[in-house]
Amino acid sequence: MAISNIHETLLMYAKRKSLINDQLSTNMMNMLNSSKQVAEEQAKYNDQISDVYYNYYEDDPDTYEILTEQLEREHELDLANLNSWEQELELEKNNLETQLNEINTYESTWTKLLQTNIKNDFSYGGVSQ
Repeated sequence: MAISNIHETLLMYAKRKSLINDQLSTNMMNMLNSSKQVAEEQAKYNDQISDVYYNYYEDDPDTYEILTEQLEREHELDLANLNSWEQELELEKNNLETQLNEINTYESTWTKLLQTNIKNDFSYGGVSQ
């Protein structure tokens, strides 16, 4: 009876590990997407600055300065939002990895207990009394 309860506990840990690994995979994909968005945002900003430079730098320096400041503020805001999202993802990843390590430790303990119970329930080479 004790052996079946330990098996059940181990199955519960296996299921929980699977769920956490799924969450970690989703988290890692989100981290990849955030990195991609940062790169896309930087490329967009570079294109906009180039356009403003070629269209206004020599002809209208005042408009050029105003537009570049506006683009820079927007760019910094967008990057701050993306960095905040990346930090949240990093915290979530660390939390999930901690949970996974705890479950691995518990699972290891229960596995050792199962082996001990099996060893105690069966005698090797003789009849237990």
